[in-house]
Amino acid sequence: MDKIKMTTPLVEMDGDEMTRILWQWIKDILICPYVDLKTEYYDLGLKKREETKDQITVDSAEAAKKYGVAVKCATITPNAARVEEYNLSEMWKSPNGTIRAILDGTVFRTPILVKGITPYIPTWTKPITIARHAYGDVYKNTEMVVKAGGKAELVYTDKDGKETRQLIHDFKGDGIIQGLHNRDESIEGFARSCFNYALDRKQDLWFASKDTISKLYDHRFKDIFQEIFDNEYKEKFEAAGITYFYTLIDDAVARVIRSNGGYIWACKNYDGDVMSDMVSTAYGSLAMMTSVLVSPSGNYEYEAAHGTVQRHYYKYLKGEETSTNSVATIFAWSGALRKRGELDNLPDLCKYADALEAATIQTIEDGVMTGDLYMLSTLENKRKVNSKEFLEEIGSRLAAQLQ
Repeated sequence: MDKIKMTTPLVEMDGDEMTRILWQWIKDILICPYVDLKTEYYDLGLKKREETKDQITVDSAEAAKKYGVAVKCATITPNAARVEEYNLSEMWKSPNGTIRAILDGTVFRTPILVKGITPYIPTWTKPITIARHAYGDVYKNTEMVVKAGGKAELVYTDKDGKETRQLIHDFKGDGIIQGLHNRDESIEGFARSCFNYALDRKQDLWFASKDTISKLYDHRFKDIFQEIFDNEYKEKFEAAGITYFYTLIDDAVARVIRSNGGYIWACKNYDGDVMSDMVSTAYGSLAMMTSVLVSPSGNYEYEAAHGTVQRHYYKYLKGEETSTNSVATIFAWSGALRKRGELDNLPDLCKYADALEAATIQTIEDGVMTGDLYMLSTLENKRKVNSKEFLEEIGSRLAAQLQ
């Protein structure tokens, strides 16, 4: 068959360790035989980020704004051990945090359900989508270690130079300080992204924070969501037969555990980070979850929601066999290619993306899977395969679907 043509490039953000290996195999085995792939390539591997003093991460985000659709591999966010391991000049910030700060918007993460893998919470018969605000809070924090005998103050200087001060703490002993912020404009974009996504999916939307404790910061989120809903979306939700409601995050956790799924749960940045990991793990595997950043201006960045699988990478470097789950990375590619096809009116590209996802799910439901899923699956005739064999098995089913 002739390769499917693309008219506009995807922004391709390569990554680190085992996921970087899988990234290339996915392209070689599943994409390039069928798609005349056009990408603007950015190497976000830690060595290149060090070499460019992290400018390449900023450049990749700006490219995503230019072209509208990006696909990202998992990347290392260095800690002290990584600084030593990679001989870094500084502890570079999370690439995801940098990209999300530039693109703004909301990260939507949804579990991928397959036959034979029952969630740890068996009542979850439908996916729960976590909508995570992608700007501010702890991911844009300012931190300081302080010594005893001083005081910390929150100081705001207005445009006329007038200061407003508020005591944080009078330190009798050593301690630490952390400053967080957010912007009304970003919270408004978060709210509208969530409301629009709920309408697209025709699913109920929850929003949860802790306004009883954070009476200004979290309450600001609550108020902005409610105002936008009442003024812009209430009638649309009623017409679609779906609901929106706000609740405290501790109440939301209790509701989630008792639910059947099938709704969107909107969370602030840190809450969404933690809750998406909890939800994905309870459904079976971090590698079985789609993740897309949707910006208010209509840009999309698709990624895997998990890390770089460091342990498997070290085994790979030793020549040892690995059985690494590549499903989330495959779905990042399929999501990006489908969105590119939708935006550029390329139905064949959309059909290819659908076929790639269907072949991936079929492979697992046929009993062929990586080690993490093999341990979870209740299928009788299941077979564990290594990382590359899994992609080749998907490839054979994809080829059959595209004939």
